[in-house]
Amino acid sequence: MSADDCLFCKMVAGQIPVTKIYEDEVVLAFLDIGPISDGHTLVIPKQHFEKLHDCPPQLLSRIGSCLGKITGAVAAAMNSDGYNVLCNNGRAAGQLIEHLHFHIIGRNTGDGLFDRWPSYEYQAGKIETVAAEIRRNL
Repeated sequence: MSADDCLFCKMVAGQIPVTKIYEDEVVLAFLDIGPISDGHTLVIPKQHFEKLHDCPPQLLSRIGSCLGKITGAVAAAMNSDGYNVLCNNGRAAGQLIEHLHFHIIGRNTGDGLFDRWPSYEYQAGKIETVAAEIRRNL
């Protein structure tokens, strides 16, 4: 997807209105219009990158420094017991807008969100094979 066709790039350009939470020269944070909890906030780089691994490290650092401040503000404002910071990359992972973004989702005990982590155990010997393949791709 090109930046010209990107919904989030149009938001950055002011072509689509958003309810801004935070903005600086590289980051925009705004309330999600389809929240899963009150205060559900999206944090995006103003520059178009589709996935986390496409984004330059210096920019990720700037985004990360803003995430801490924004997550604290969302949690305090919503009186949350905790929060999730999610970054979906690719359709298979649930990314609907092909522009890097982070979800800040305020959580409260017993809210029923993400109440099951689908973990499993590796078969014997597989964990080292998987680790070796990941290291090979670094």
